[in-house]
Amino acid sequence: MAKVALVLGVGPGIGGAVAAKWASEGWKVACVARSAEKVAAMATKLTADYGDVGHRGYDCDVTDADALTACIAPVEAELGSIEFMCYNCGMGYFKKYDAITPAEFEQTWRVSTLGLLVAAQAVCPKMAERGSGVVAVTGATSALRGKPLLFHGSAKSAQRSLCQSLAKDLFPKGVHVFYTIVDGMVDQTPSRTFQPDLPQLNFLSPEAIAQTYWDIAKQPRSCFTFEIDMRPHVEEW
Repeated sequence: MAKVALVLGVGPGIGGAVAAKWASEGWKVACVARSAEKVAAMATKLTADYGDVGHRGYDCDVTDADALTACIAPVEAELGSIEFMCYNCGMGYFKKYDAITPAEFEQTWRVSTLGLLVAAQAVCPKMAERGSGVVAVTGATSALRGKPLLFHGSAKSAQRSLCQSLAKDLFPKGVHVFYTIVDGMVDQTPSRTFQPDLPQLNFLSPEAIAQTYWDIAKQPRSCFTFEIDMRPHVEEW
């Protein structure tokens, strides 16, 4: 029977690439995003590209804790035990401290950090009981440093801290939790629109990122990675 992967934050970039990678390896993928139309289309595409093993879409706003819990609950009932979860949710505002509103600031935290907590509470205890499972969390360079334009830096810093707490709790129970520092522009439509003149070599490939996730997820227990950073070879850092 196919194993089950839960990907939260499915879209044209990393989330979609991770869903496709796991589907290509024979997993059933539960795709989660705010748009019912988007997740249905992704599940249909995975089925067309990789076979009908039971891919499904679930629409949900991860900032709503009750809704997220209710969204995840039927996944295991309908598809089976979740063996892999990717939390690929994040957003931000290009504003300084004196321009961002408290509501906007809180929203970045809800998307990046609160949603991760709620998802972990729904999925990780069962992984721990089974003594296996993998949790991947998509982070960003802003988790490591602050800049005048806040975007989602403080939220990603909180997310990274939470992820580290999860890893220290769950590693000994056989559950591999890892955090990725994505340092650069991911090759997807919003990034291309934002930086239309940026050369191809300056973009991170979503498929290459997904392959890295897969490689880390397959690590033996004697060699668990917690954090990895990825960037194009021309990125200044």
